[in-house]
Amino acid sequence: MQLELRHLRALCVIADAGSLSKAAASLGISQPALTAQLHRIESALGGQVFRRSRLGVTPTPFGQFVLTRARSAVHTVDELTAGALPYGGQARVARIGGYANPLLSGLLRRLFDVPGVAITVHTEHSPRLLLDLLASRRLDAATLLDYPGHELPVLPSVGMRPVGMEPVFVAMADNHPLAVKEEVSLAELAGDDWVLSPPDGVGWPECFVTTCRDAGFNPRVPHIMVELQMIRDLIARGHAISPCQATFQASAGIVVRSLAGTPLWVRHLVAWRHDGALAHRAEELALLAADAHREFLAGQPHYTAWQARKGEPAGS
Repeated sequence: MQLELRHLRALCVIADAGSLSKAAASLGISQPALTAQLHRIESALGGQVFRRSRLGVTPTPFGQFVLTRARSAVHTVDELTAGALPYGGQARVARIGGYANPLLSGLLRRLFDVPGVAITVHTEHSPRLLLDLLASRRLDAATLLDYPGHELPVLPSVGMRPVGMEPVFVAMADNHPLAVKEEVSLAELAGDDWVLSPPDGVGWPECFVTTCRDAGFNPRVPHIMVELQMIRDLIARGHAISPCQATFQASAGIVVRSLAGTPLWVRHLVAWRHDGALAHRAEELALLAADAHREFLAGQPHYTAWQARKGEPAGS
């Protein structure tokens, strides 16, 4: 017998019910039919999933192993299929997505304080994927980012508002030879190893590589990763440098320096579905996101120093 999703779902129902009779009633089949089905499932799996007793059924150690994976599979399929269905009723939870950065965390902190807004959070590395999740009704709103020349497409079902622009800086070890400078040119970093985040579906790291080539070199990139702590460890130990957003925080062993001429920029946006749970509060959502972005940038010394050198007004 080949296992199907309905078999995994039956195992989950049996485990939740604690007895074959209750599970059979829940599934709408007879107890003998469910018992026979369970025997076939266990035979296909090659082990006993449940112990039977007069008090009901309990998972075996092997059964716990199977059930963990069965629940995960059922949940994943349910999420894929149910997420795209039209919403029903008026009261619903707002599903917020975004890249795990200070803009998202600042926006969430503000939304949690807004009366009448119940939210759940979903993070992804790719802004393009987040936009697709919005378009397919799996998210109600999201924080996004893109880059000049690599803008996100405009979709009819999704509203979008720019939150702010920020320059791309470079993070390096505090004992890097160029760390003594307030600003470095990209060309000065031609001999360094870089750690980059993987492609995000919008234009990163392609725009970074193109900018390096314009500066006269192909960047050497031995490290690709998204885990922030691992990136910080590589930088602090002097094994690599990294382009970073202006919201990237300097820490022990790491300094952040601006790039001469500001050759790279990031644009932050907030987006929402026109028929989503936050559509009626879109203006408020945009204002909260912009406020969160300004607040965090204002607390970054490397950013305020860059503003002062460029003569930029505070909060721009």
